[in-house]
Amino acid sequence: MKKILVVGSLNMDFVIRVDAMPLAGQTVMGHDMTLVPGGKGANQAYAIGKLGGQVEMIGAVGNDVYGAALKENLESVGVGTSGIEVLDGVPTGNAFISVDRNGENSITVVPGANAKLTRAMIDRHLDLIDACDIVVMQLEIPLEVVTYVKDLARARGKHILLDPAPAQAGLTKEFFEGFDIVKPNETELQCLVGQELHTKEELAAGARTLLEQGMEAVLVTLGGDGVLLVTKQTCEAFPAKKVKAVDTTAAGDSFTAAFVVACSKGASYSDAIRLGSEVAAVVVTRKGAQTSIPTLEEVQNL
Repeated sequence: MKKILVVGSLNMDFVIRVDAMPLAGQTVMGHDMTLVPGGKGANQAYAIGKLGGQVEMIGAVGNDVYGAALKENLESVGVGTSGIEVLDGVPTGNAFISVDRNGENSITVVPGANAKLTRAMIDRHLDLIDACDIVVMQLEIPLEVVTYVKDLARARGKHILLDPAPAQAGLTKEFFEGFDIVKPNETELQCLVGQELHTKEELAAGARTLLEQGMEAVLVTLGGDGVLLVTKQTCEAFPAKKVKAVDTTAAGDSFTAAFVVACSKGASYSDAIRLGSEVAAVVVTRKGAQTSIPTLEEVQNL
């Protein structure tokens, strides 16, 4: 099995259950609030560990109760945390998530220590980059750090996956060069290519625009409509398993994690997508971020 390194964010999520999302200027009453370990990087690392992958993480937390809890939670599923630095005078990242009665969510992130991750911190953990086979990143840490890690990993012959969330408009060709796989959802893809994309044909065309930046494959996750795999040779659609969604938080992160775990075991992209879709289908039927992620045995039994 290949070794995986996640470089990314760690947040403590404050999950608020509401009937409907507030409109501009509107106040709504929440039913309850739950603290759940989150952050896109930590979600993916946790899910990789829980699904049986060999994984380490590089990131940053504050010297507070939230940071300690996030590290402990990752360690509980076998994630290596020697690359997670604890910073004084900076709070751990927080995310405030409203989840409506249909399971859809709206998220506001306060980066905290995630914004303080630096190239110097990466340099202190080059051994983790050297030791891994696959690097996974997102965009909840500074772009210059994402680019720096990509360049280091590329020079060492690593396979690199980018989950471009939260998506940012205006990213250059130079930024994308060197990533092997980019995995946006349909909203993120529209932001990255700077145009509205409504049909699967238009989404595939948008993905091909990204392919021109030099990556090997683009995976476009479409929620309940499945996944598109777009390469220079093919465009293949994979249906989603139909389930009743309770909370879509971490569905995309769990898909990414399962996809990477499958790839680390030698699976084809198609088979890895199928596993990712099965894991995500379980996650959306449960509440929370990391608390919703199943084991591989649970997924196989279901």
